[in-house]
Amino acid sequence: MPLAPRPLYDWRLRTRTLALGRETLVMGILNVTPDSFSDGGHFYTPDEAPQRALEHALFMLDHGAGAIDLGGESTRPGSTQLSPDEEQARVLPVLEAILRERPAAILSIDTFHASTAERAVEAGAEIVNDVSGHLWDTAMSAACARLGCGAILMHTRGTPAEWRSLSPLAEDEVVPLVFSGLEERVAVVETAGVPREGIVIDPGLGFGKRHDENYPLLAHLEALQHLDLPVMIGASRKSFLGHTLGLAPHLTAIYEGHSAPAEARGNATTAANVASILMGAHILRVHDVQPATEAAAIADRILLSI
Repeated sequence: MPLAPRPLYDWRLRTRTLALGRETLVMGILNVTPDSFSDGGHFYTPDEAPQRALEHALFMLDHGAGAIDLGGESTRPGSTQLSPDEEQARVLPVLEAILRERPAAILSIDTFHASTAERAVEAGAEIVNDVSGHLWDTAMSAACARLGCGAILMHTRGTPAEWRSLSPLAEDEVVPLVFSGLEERVAVVETAGVPREGIVIDPGLGFGKRHDENYPLLAHLEALQHLDLPVMIGASRKSFLGHTLGLAPHLTAIYEGHSAPAEARGNATTAANVASILMGAHILRVHDVQPATEAAAIADRILLSI
């Protein structure tokens, strides 16, 4: 289908409103975890001040990030769930350190624990990014309504412990499944008191969708526009990209038929990011901020010419 201009939205956060759609918002990923799939341990410093995490956050803000998404718990397949207390011990010192250095920074807390969301927003976070779409902690919707923060709702199929055993999806099943799942979560969250102006949706690439099951979402992202909400995409370094690279005939000499490792998925991430913007994504959640910001500048300019 031909390209179309992105819908414009004003996203209501805790203390401010962000205009979405004229330019792509790049959200930098900051994981303070020992076991995340791509950057586990890089910024996790349990026995010292959060200096490495702070430095990386400032680097991302200085290289194009419009927001930082801070997470303390891995959701890679087979990961072990943390207690909220453990999660908070990881993220709160980093969040507070960033805001001391950059009081105007827009911070998102990546959590599915309502108590962590509450403490992070009370400490200055503007957004709660819940990969379960408020499914894994039923107190989350009421907490977000009370806090008045922005809310990102991701579609997740199953839990990390179940992902490897989920039955495959046919190509024509993926988009309707995600659409109906997000539609249901949005209704629940709105009923709990979160205003529609505060909600962003995310189809959840890789979250219960394996390998080629993710491509229909990228190819038909415009289908989610029928929910009339801004869309975030998190393709950064995902395993489905590495799987595709490993099978590409012209890359056989490089990857020998094996999935490309996370650190070799940068170019593939850029391709997915540009495709997402051209298909209507408003926000990119990424590990590598400057390449994403540069790619977004070009894709945004293309959209201006439609």
